[in-house]
Amino acid sequence: MKTIRSVYKIGNGPSSSHTVGPYNAALLFQKRNPEADHFEVTLYGSLAFTGEGHGTKKAIRAIMPEADVLFDTQTFDLPHPNTMRFKAYRNGGLLQEVRIFSIGGGSIRVEGEESEDEREVWPEQNFTEIMNTCRTENIRLIDLILKREGTGIRADMKHIWEAMKDAVERGLAAEGILPGGLNVSRKAKMLREKRCYNESGDITMNRLIASYAYAVSEENACENVVVTAPTCGSCGVIPALFYYMEKDRGFPENEILDALAAAAVIGNVIRTNASISGAECGCQAEIGSACSMAAAGLAHLYQLSLDEIEYSAEIAMEHNLGLTCDPIGGLVQIPCIERNAVAAMRAVSSVTLSRFLYETRKISFDEVVATMYQTGKDLNEKYRETSHGGLARICQTAKNTE
Repeated sequence: MKTIRSVYKIGNGPSSSHTVGPYNAALLFQKRNPEADHFEVTLYGSLAFTGEGHGTKKAIRAIMPEADVLFDTQTFDLPHPNTMRFKAYRNGGLLQEVRIFSIGGGSIRVEGEESEDEREVWPEQNFTEIMNTCRTENIRLIDLILKREGTGIRADMKHIWEAMKDAVERGLAAEGILPGGLNVSRKAKMLREKRCYNESGDITMNRLIASYAYAVSEENACENVVVTAPTCGSCGVIPALFYYMEKDRGFPENEILDALAAAAVIGNVIRTNASISGAECGCQAEIGSACSMAAAGLAHLYQLSLDEIEYSAEIAMEHNLGLTCDPIGGLVQIPCIERNAVAAMRAVSSVTLSRFLYETRKISFDEVVATMYQTGKDLNEKYRETSHGGLARICQTAKNTE
């Protein structure tokens, strides 16, 4: 498998596939063609259908201010649903032309090349193999992570954790209306401050976790800096849960960092054997993956067994199977923000169930990941981040009939 370092990327929202990936692609292509005086970028597939609402043109023009950015919604025979064609010119002559794919989580792949993100670091290719290694060597998951990634992984996780916490705290302090035209109001601050009458401890926990998830997701919707976890669309799940555990439950930072690394292993397994791209497999690949990662990280934080960690991740993914990606207006707001909060709370429930039932489980995490991938491939294209169906289509139809 690849390094877990590339699971988390710091960048501007609202979509890792539609902003972080294209931004990185433009940066790479510009560096390869420093003598060019003009660029042309054509977006295909999901990038063409939802790129306007997701800010793809803006991300590319942050690197190439004068680039012609074209949206091709007619070409369907694509090697990847997030395909871009970059052309560099000088004095009207074509210097280079290449296709680059935004493969999820801000990662990119140049056609015919292997990216740095895809460099193999782990000999294990799935979670079953990881568990077998840990048992054979009689070590914990974090010990294997340190063995594969080096001790510097903790410093990298600290850098990521600081960025996550910054996003939570900025979001909690902000108020107002999110951009894009849907007139969605920020709710994070209200959720944190408003208590129910005679509120129980469980309600308080859920309210706070939800407020932290809203805070990060609302920052993402405003195109501010967040961390792909594993994507921008699902960036609120892990920070919400771990922020609660550190700030409200008192877990020390060093344990949070190890939990972040454990969560990244789960994300790594998913992207190796399935996908974290909403355009490829629907929202189950984004929110489902984030929920699964958060559950595994929380189980690790609680110092549960390897079996309990695996079962926590499996429950979380299993109950997101089939989740469609149908953002209204191509914006990462409805239903995306609310889904981050629900997934963070579901991660807690998954760990609770795992503690009691892990010895009764019948299927493995790897089997659920394989099922998610096949389900995503079977999903109709209109439910995979195109805004052509589902909630997005219904709301658009209602708007057109007003």
